[in-house]
Amino acid sequence: MKKIFLTFALLAVTISMMAACANKSQKAQTNETVTAQTTAAEADDDEMAPNFELPDLQGNPRKLSSLRGKYVIIDFWGSWCVWCIRGFPAMKDVYAKYKDDLEILGVDCQDSERKWRTAVEQYELPWLQVRCPDDMMSDLAQMYGIEGFPTKAVVSPEGKLLKVVVGEDPAFYTYLDELLGEK
Repeated sequence: MKKIFLTFALLAVTISMMAACANKSQKAQTNETVTAQTTAAEADDDEMAPNFELPDLQGNPRKLSSLRGKYVIIDFWGSWCVWCIRGFPAMKDVYAKYKDDLEILGVDCQDSERKWRTAVEQYELPWLQVRCPDDMMSDLAQMYGIEGFPTKAVVSPEGKLLKVVVGEDPAFYTYLDELLGEK
């Protein structure tokens, strides 16, 4: 009898959570333009990387679209993420190798401002850094399909979303070498 009760209780909780997620997803889609500051032109074109604006280390707003003209890697990371930290040396190599044709935009997620600033300094991250406030994280996660950390998105010089990779994978760096050409 207990097994049957527990099964039904678990089923009810699962259905409730699915309904809440669907409701939250619809709400996030409605608020996406305001919260994540996605421009209407980019939101209509499936191939374009969704634009967003977040504060940089100096507190100035930084838009993704301001980086057009170069390839951009958007690196969604957090100081609490072991794999994000382990990936920094490879990202530094890529940045040094391709910095004439490539910009990296580090997007710190789920950290306090103090922890973010400390991590940027501690790991000596030379590329652009912005911080995603917790209240914008769900919108950003939906826009870029963030299912884990790190998540890296590659954007063309024209602003098209080329690839999204979840996790730290050596194949990502092979892809960049093929895309940008060995130098």
